[in-house]
Amino acid sequence: MVVVMHAGASEAQIQGVIQHLNEFGFDVHRSSGVQQTVLGAIGVKPDFDVRHIKLIDGVANVYRITEPYKFASRDWKQDNTIIDVRGVAIGGDEVVVMAGPCSVESEEQMDTAAACVAAQGATFLRGGAFKPRSSPYSFQGLGEDGLRIMRKAADRYSLRVISEVMEVAQIPVVYDHVDIFQIGARNMQNYSLLRQIGKTDKPVFLKRGLSATIQEWLMSAEYIMAQGNQYVILCERGIRTFETSTRNTLDLSAVPVVKSKSHLPVIVDPSHGTGLRDKVIPMARAAVAAGADGLMVEVHPDPNSAKSDGPQSLYFDQFEDMMRQIRMIALAIGRAIHAPQQVPV
Repeated sequence: MVVVMHAGASEAQIQGVIQHLNEFGFDVHRSSGVQQTVLGAIGVKPDFDVRHIKLIDGVANVYRITEPYKFASRDWKQDNTIIDVRGVAIGGDEVVVMAGPCSVESEEQMDTAAACVAAQGATFLRGGAFKPRSSPYSFQGLGEDGLRIMRKAADRYSLRVISEVMEVAQIPVVYDHVDIFQIGARNMQNYSLLRQIGKTDKPVFLKRGLSATIQEWLMSAEYIMAQGNQYVILCERGIRTFETSTRNTLDLSAVPVVKSKSHLPVIVDPSHGTGLRDKVIPMARAAVAAGADGLMVEVHPDPNSAKSDGPQSLYFDQFEDMMRQIRMIALAIGRAIHAPQQVPV
């Protein structure tokens, strides 16, 4: 249930409503927007008469949230959520770019990649230290050493770090090295992991599952938010369909659909969405035009020798071309992309 307070409601009136809701057995979560304060009353009480709350001084409206997800719902929070990550706003006017190799392989590889993506205007360095591979015989990542390598390269070029956590036991070590936790597609419905990551204070980047509906995806976000972490970023990375021309089917319609249902930022990953290098730039252009709040793109110094996902990784000159193109599209729709920066030699 959502309780919308009048724009001029006093703090005493707001606290009075919270007290009444607590007395009726609801857990109350407060969201203070630019114009109004909204109270979310959480509790399964199908027969509760909302008139008990409507008549309290300061209350403008009361209505039930019909979706099974509450905190992730646009009904709960009308304003878009903007997540500040060390000075970079995700969900605002700027289209954020996260770029780097699929896997951390060496210091030289990560330093070279970080220099490239920073020079073109990316603000996040991506890379996997723990790799959930389909085959147990494939490269599984460098673990904590990989996290240290990535953090060092990112700091040198003033980038933020995003990397995947695969299991509950990895949370503490990943926490010490990243600015954003990534939950991969295979773990979207790993509810034990989602609950534990929801108890942390760092943003969580939640990739859509391989065959997940949008409602299932938002319900997974709800698992994180219900534990107290409201800083969830959604990532559309393609879903599994009958089509085999690309690795996955990138569902760009998910961007406006999610935007209508939820206040959370939405990022698009065209690298995993297509699995083919020559399809990444066209889908990146389309994602920005569709209203995505950012892109996650795989870039590698030498894709042909990459230990994972080389065929979908961009060469440096391709990444530069992509950034030039999406910068023009962002400008055309009233948004912006971080300016290229001078990088240390």
